[in-house]
Amino acid sequence: MDSKILNLKSKLEIYKAAMADGANFSDCPVRDVIRGINGKWSPLLVMALAEKPYRFGELRRLVPDISQRMLTQTLLELQRDGYVHREVFPTKPPSVEYSLTDLGRSMFDPLYQLVQWAELNHDAVSAARAAFDATQA
Repeated sequence: MDSKILNLKSKLEIYKAAMADGANFSDCPVRDVIRGINGKWSPLLVMALAEKPYRFGELRRLVPDISQRMLTQTLLELQRDGYVHREVFPTKPPSVEYSLTDLGRSMFDPLYQLVQWAELNHDAVSAARAAFDATQA
C-alpha cells in the first residue's frame, strides 16, 4: 500500500482522537492553511507577487476582472496569513507596495506545481465533469 495513504490515515486518526478530546475537524491544520490560499484570486496574486513587488494599482491592472473591493479583501487575507507584506511609503498621496514574505515565497513552489498541474489537466477535468453531468441528467 502507498505510504502516503498510510500517512494520511494516521493523520486522520490523530485528528479523530483530538476530536474525542473536544477539538473538531475545523481545527485541522491542513484545512486551516489551505482555506487561506484557496480563494478565487489568492493564487493569481501570489503568482504575481512572486515575480516582483507591486503597487495596488498595478495589481488591479494586472488582474483586470478583479474588483477593487475583492483585491483589497484578498490582499488583507494574504497579509493576515503572513504571505504578503504591505509597505506604505510616505509620499503624497501615500503609495503602498505589496510583496511576498519569506512564508509566502516558501509557499510559491508547491502552488506553482499545482497551477502547472491544473493547466495540464484542465481538459481532462472538464471532460470528466461533462461525462458525469451527462449521467445525472
